[in-house]
Amino acid sequence: MSYYISTRVDGRFDDVVDRVIAALKDQGFGVLSDIDIAATMKAKLDKDLRPYRILGACNPGFAFKALQAEDKIGVMLPCNVIVQQREDGRIEVSAVDPAASMQAVENPALADLAGDVKAMLAKMIQSLN
Repeated sequence: MSYYISTRVDGRFDDVVDRVIAALKDQGFGVLSDIDIAATMKAKLDKDLRPYRILGACNPGFAFKALQAEDKIGVMLPCNVIVQQREDGRIEVSAVDPAASMQAVENPALADLAGDVKAMLAKMIQSLN
């Protein structure tokens, strides 16, 4: 089982990031964090890296339900979505597969929630094409 859902799209990197944020919003997610990995690697290690951002996406309703079912589930939240420029210039957008990651928790109450969130993230990914 893969641990992510992914697609490649054409466009300018920053424009694709904006499209991803809008697509997440359309699915009921907000972006709690936006980490520019390339800028961080340059600042901390003086190393160059292709454009790479991690968006921490959260659907508050589902997060609340998950926290009610498992109080330590916060270690797996928010749902990370990465936007990275590939060597061929195309932009790859990948989202965590919450169904795959929740298997490690072994709490049946999370299985349905994770499946619903996975479907929403898959719909977001598909909307980018």
